[in-house]
Amino acid sequence: MIPAGVPMTGQATAPGDRDRTWSALMAAAQDGDRRAYDRLLRQIVPFLRGVARRRLRGEADVEDAVQDALLTIHQIRQTYDPSRPIRPWLAAIAERRALDRVRAVARRAGREEELTDLHHETLRGPAANEGESRLRARDVRAAVADLPPGQRQAIELLKLEELSLAEASSRTGQSVTALKVATHRAIQALRRRIVGDERG
Repeated sequence: MIPAGVPMTGQATAPGDRDRTWSALMAAAQDGDRRAYDRLLRQIVPFLRGVARRRLRGEADVEDAVQDALLTIHQIRQTYDPSRPIRPWLAAIAERRALDRVRAVARRAGREEELTDLHHETLRGPAANEGESRLRARDVRAAVADLPPGQRQAIELLKLEELSLAEASSRTGQSVTALKVATHRAIQALRRRIVGDERG
């Protein structure tokens, strides 16, 4: 059940009201309210995107940072303390994921050979924004669980456990290139699943 006093999606809210709304939605989500969690994720995407844009110039990298932040929030949502402001908590996650993306871009430019344009391709435009902004918790869980084992392992190690490519390679015995390809395919599959489910 949606907490009392939480505005319906689309209603204008002042920044203070928005913080209270997000905190209430997260508290409800921690108690297992999927509708509250769905609404929270849809409402925070523009905020996460704004944080990412302060660090990243390319829209593809911004969207990747937002996706990474959403996955992190999903993984650690039970660690949020509803008695504390939620925006600093969200901002810290988004900032860290954006900085991870900045470092990845720098490594790619400085030391790593590009695989192909397709490898770094991400969904762009309204369809991507709509799909990501309507991301649901159950979509994340189900989509990750349905990935092929190699892709699921790559996502879990690189995105959820936040291992470096070198660490993930050492743990799995796979090459860095194989992990990058598996991660790319996994992210594309997750996006297709989410956008496809929303359109269906």
